[in-house]
Amino acid sequence: MSDIRKEIQEKIRNGDFNCEKELTLSIISGKWKIVILWHLGVEGPHRFSELQRLFPKITHKMLTNQLKELIEDGIVHREVYPEVPPRVEYSMTELGMTLLPIIQMMYEWGKKRMAAIKKEMGLAEAEAETEEVSKKG
Repeated sequence: MSDIRKEIQEKIRNGDFNCEKELTLSIISGKWKIVILWHLGVEGPHRFSELQRLFPKITHKMLTNQLKELIEDGIVHREVYPEVPPRVEYSMTELGMTLLPIIQMMYEWGKKRMAAIKKEMGLAEAEAETEEVSKKG
């Protein structure tokens, strides 16, 4: 089996997954993977430094590890351009792009749920007022 981490191969071999959803979650789980995939899938290829700027709270090591796992699982492609200095870009693979509709649905669900929670907390009005003030200013 290629394009899948050895630990996932082992779980498949041992029958450790109760269902296929667990496989999907094991591939996309991680604090930053979903948002990395969303940006690569929607915006196109990004360099490492661009991804770091998108997520100021992510550590260099964490971003490296998340990208490495996504590459090992065949979801993200790493392209090194033979330039001086070398340029490296990360992009979605064809397989990775098949996850984009799922990620988009998660985004839409989260957006609706966030709005509902803010409304319940009385934050929707304050947020709308803040947006209105910034549009004027």
